[in-house]
Amino acid sequence: MSQRIGNSMATDRQVWLRIIAASLLSGLLPGSWTSAQEPSQASRWEESQGAGDDSRIFQEPAGPLTMEAAIRLALEVNPTIAAARREIEATEAQVLQGSLRPNPGFSYNVENAGRISRSSAAQVELPIERGDKRAARVEAAQRGRDVAVSDLGGRQLKVRADVMAAFFDVLAAQELLALAQNSVSLARRATDIAAKRVTAGKVSPVEETKARVAEAGVRVTLTQAQSELRNARRRLASLWGNAVPRFSEAQGEVDLLPLIPTRESVEQRLRTSPLLQRAQLELDRRKSLVNVEQSKTVQDFTVSVGVKRREESQNEQMMLGFSVPLPLYNRNQGNLLEALRREDKARDELLATRITLVSDAYQIMERLSARREEAELLRTEVVPGAKSAYEAATIGFENGKFSFLEVLDAQRTFFSAKSQYLTALAAVHRAVTDLEGILGEPDAAISPKTPSSDNR
Repeated sequence: MSQRIGNSMATDRQVWLRIIAASLLSGLLPGSWTSAQEPSQASRWEESQGAGDDSRIFQEPAGPLTMEAAIRLALEVNPTIAAARREIEATEAQVLQGSLRPNPGFSYNVENAGRISRSSAAQVELPIERGDKRAARVEAAQRGRDVAVSDLGGRQLKVRADVMAAFFDVLAAQELLALAQNSVSLARRATDIAAKRVTAGKVSPVEETKARVAEAGVRVTLTQAQSELRNARRRLASLWGNAVPRFSEAQGEVDLLPLIPTRESVEQRLRTSPLLQRAQLELDRRKSLVNVEQSKTVQDFTVSVGVKRREESQNEQMMLGFSVPLPLYNRNQGNLLEALRREDKARDELLATRITLVSDAYQIMERLSARREEAELLRTEVVPGAKSAYEAATIGFENGKFSFLEVLDAQRTFFSAKSQYLTALAAVHRAVTDLEGILGEPDAAISPKTPSSDNR
């Protein structure tokens, strides 16, 4: 009995060796289960994974910050851009996975185990893909990668626009803070002068009380300006993931006005709009997914090769098999119909995106034109007149020709005009960033080119 068991075990080892040899030989057949290009794709993907975080070396300066440096810093370390880069890496993995072939299978069966009449069989199952399924998978994954790359570009444009708007808010807040500080200095001088006049008996003590009340009101304005500057700095620094700003001040010209692009340049750049390209890439991706579902309607088959041994007769038989599913009920018709409808949806979304972009672009141009005209009028007429009246009232007050209330009124007028001017400038720059978000990368047509006189 023990001799039979030993012979049986030796026979089983021979069967195993033959099956392993058959498995190795199957790799030499046409349409082998491994591709010579796949290891290189995997190694390239792993190398890209290892070099993911080494590029973020730009640090926020502790001194003055320019707009160019702020844009570069945000593009390097903004969390949303980092997430978009990760999505590209994920789609690279999808391309790798789509290029892989199905694994072969192995089965081993024993009948009447433990008896002399037992038989054992081992076989290798080789699935054969038909309908160009692998090529369709790779194509769909590559189109998904194109969409991810487009999303990264769109995210970078949005971050750039957000940085420009936030940077200008910091510049405007710095201007308002400087104006409020000058107002506080004037209010202090006015309070001191009023106190001296009361001591000399030239004016009523009520004048000193009015001066102190006015000074308190200006201090409130200063506190609000300081708070607004701190918030504007935090909003800017948050774009590169820093909760506590390190830069000392935003360095730039707050009074620069951008030019208005021509209708021809806008129409030309609309054809290459990143948002329009993204919609076109999504349509291409949906088409490739239709091909994937279409390829699944072609049934795959499986070829099996094995050996069967009967212990009682010591005979070995070669086994060949072929299996294919019968597409009687499930022919992937539901998934194919869904893919076709989603392709139609992507085509409709492309048309809607084109119409929306044209409409939005011309509305933004109209807003840009109106706001720029308003800012130009405030810059050339309103602010200089209010500033001149304020300076004249200040000099007259110091010489005893005007009352403090007249100075306070001129000061409020100048402060209001300057605030209105900065608000109009902010609207102009936001319109510019909105237009660049639609048209794509900025060009000389809408970059700041018009310096203004010093109205501070």
